[in-house]
Amino acid sequence: MTTSMKTFTQLLCLPMVAGALAGAANSAHGAVGATTPFSSYEAEAGTVGGGASVVSLTSAPTTQYSSPTLEASGHAYVQLTGNGQYVQWTNNTGGNITAINVRACIPDSSGGGGITATLDLYVNGTFRQAINLSSKQTWLYEGNNNYQGNDQNPADGNPRVFYDDAHTFISGAAIPAGATIKLQKDSTNTAAFYDIDVVDVENPPAAIAQPANSLSITSYGATANNSGVDNSTAIQNCINDAQSQGKSVWIPSGTFYVKTQGGINANGVTIQGAGMWYSTIYRNMNLPNANPLGAIFNVTSCTVRNFALDSNAPSRATVDGCGGGMDTTGTNWLAENIWTQHTMSGFWASGTGGTVRNCRLTSIWADGCNLNNVALTGTVGNNLTATNNFIRGTGDDGMAINSVNYNGSTNYTPMSGATMTNNTIVAIWGGKCLGIYGGGGHQVMYNYMSDTARYIGLGVGKFGVNGSDLTSGTVMFNTVVRCGGNGFNQGQPALHIGNGGDGQGVGVVSGVTVSNNTVQNALYNGVGFSTSSNITFESNTITAPALDGIVIAPPFYPAPSGSASIRFNTVNALNSGHTQFVNNSSGYTATVVQNTWQGTHKLVPGTNVSFQAVGANSKYVTAPSATSPLIASASTVGSGQTFTVIDAGNGNIGLKALANSEYVCADNSGTSPLIANRTAVGPWETFTEVDAGNGNIALRALNDSEYVCADNAGANPLIANRAAFGGWETFAVATH
Repeated sequence: MTTSMKTFTQLLCLPMVAGALAGAANSAHGAVGATTPFSSYEAEAGTVGGGASVVSLTSAPTTQYSSPTLEASGHAYVQLTGNGQYVQWTNNTGGNITAINVRACIPDSSGGGGITATLDLYVNGTFRQAINLSSKQTWLYEGNNNYQGNDQNPADGNPRVFYDDAHTFISGAAIPAGATIKLQKDSTNTAAFYDIDVVDVENPPAAIAQPANSLSITSYGATANNSGVDNSTAIQNCINDAQSQGKSVWIPSGTFYVKTQGGINANGVTIQGAGMWYSTIYRNMNLPNANPLGAIFNVTSCTVRNFALDSNAPSRATVDGCGGGMDTTGTNWLAENIWTQHTMSGFWASGTGGTVRNCRLTSIWADGCNLNNVALTGTVGNNLTATNNFIRGTGDDGMAINSVNYNGSTNYTPMSGATMTNNTIVAIWGGKCLGIYGGGGHQVMYNYMSDTARYIGLGVGKFGVNGSDLTSGTVMFNTVVRCGGNGFNQGQPALHIGNGGDGQGVGVVSGVTVSNNTVQNALYNGVGFSTSSNITFESNTITAPALDGIVIAPPFYPAPSGSASIRFNTVNALNSGHTQFVNNSSGYTATVVQNTWQGTHKLVPGTNVSFQAVGANSKYVTAPSATSPLIASASTVGSGQTFTVIDAGNGNIGLKALANSEYVCADNSGTSPLIANRTAVGPWETFTEVDAGNGNIALRALNDSEYVCADNAGANPLIANRAAFGGWETFAVATH
């Protein structure tokens, strides 16, 4: 839905949050991003030699056009232009590597349409194999009024879409831990240059065997690995019989080509393959294509798993044979372990109770995963979930919650309860990493987003004049790195809240909580607010934005009215001449309190402190033991009254009791008294310091957003159950 990771060092393998979300058993602070079966090695983090060079983005773009650095993950790549030039990594995965995916750019042909070339792979310095690369599905041009178009004429200039993914099994023996992997340009590698962005390495499991009670598409005449065969009818016939017989559909190992225009249809059936590295359905249209295409699969109330989808489309245009990958609706549907490339969208999904999980979406022409209320025959989008997916290199939003109000004379029920958690969304060249567009009750948590080329990283708003209003939602514990962009010369922020993120500036965005998110190295402003109301923006950390930290009504995003509570936020590492907070609107009411730029914290990580309940009984808070709760009962300070301040991230702190070296916990999600009995800092062990005036502080528990109270004038144990702070919630801090 286009609008107007290299915090990766060398190895990226982002773990999923342990446990469930709010209300689950307490655990260490949930990790951000997806757990993947592969590890990603960024080229610029590797060892370069032979004259190879690292090319990095050094400043924010000053034009609206793209570049290889902007579209690269980490906004950097390694360029090989001469024989003997290479980039090399060491296998530090702790296991064997038997397969590799290379994200790289090679030149276009002189007249457009791309070329093919090989690049050599070495293991421990010995040649192993040549990897086939292609630019036939890259290189679009935006000059001559083709901005965001599908022009493939190099003469028009201003190119974009530089990178494609190529994956293959590695020949010969598995690459053991500690071995080196090298990509090198040799005399047989004929491309003028090779821009290497990132490689994904893994050891895929063996192909899955055909399950019992299944029908194989080959039994209906499907033929693998023959691009001259259209297997659409064979696959459809197999699905039809499986539906009538109560069996599942089996896609064996191999690539099965189809030329379906309307799509292969399924209802209430399971479709499964031998694994995403083994079974592929490949749409291979005759080009130019005359008619609009449906998705490869149109599935209703189905389970699909363990195969790949691909296409020969060289752009998202109809003439180039581009259609969706998987369109889905119905109830309790499931898509898992699907790898999709080169389709219009990866998943376009409506219905009730559906889930997309553990999928891989790379080099997609439009949206990666779009949860909505309009796919196929759907009119609702309730309780849909996307979790633990990896998405990289999409031409529109990597992920979207897309609630439509109406299309023509058809009205739709606003979406409700969509969940996007623990997804990794990287190097989005034509949209946002993640967009929330309308509906209510959504949860967007623990996602990692990085390296947009020209647009907002994380958007909280609505889409278009016909989109639903956004009435509520929770956006927490997400990380947004090197995002924002200069699409349409707008200098878009990394995180945006309000209407207008779609270029329309209409409708309601209200009742959303945006908290405990991290925004790092924004290309322009860190956070931008446009028209929105009743927004809670708290305990977020914005680090090193190129411009300002938090801006209400930045250029191109007006906020003539609205309201927000902006509190407990941290903005740091600003460039000279820029500020933490700016409100450019006289009509937007922002309550701005207890942020880092408004006072000095007394709880400094690494220091030992004591707490005196000055508003309750003037006693010192004591941690009696791991079985007894904290209480303000001591007249003097000793080890039982001393706590070490721990950095819990996002400007928050944890407290470690000196008496037993355990962390203080607002137990049972804050409904039980504070107790020092935890071995790690998680949400229940995380607190925010609040200025209580007169040099004193209050402590606010992260898990229930309530203040810690020395209850009953200090006679009862401390508990985090007060909505506001007064005398019993006020403490003096002394450093020891």
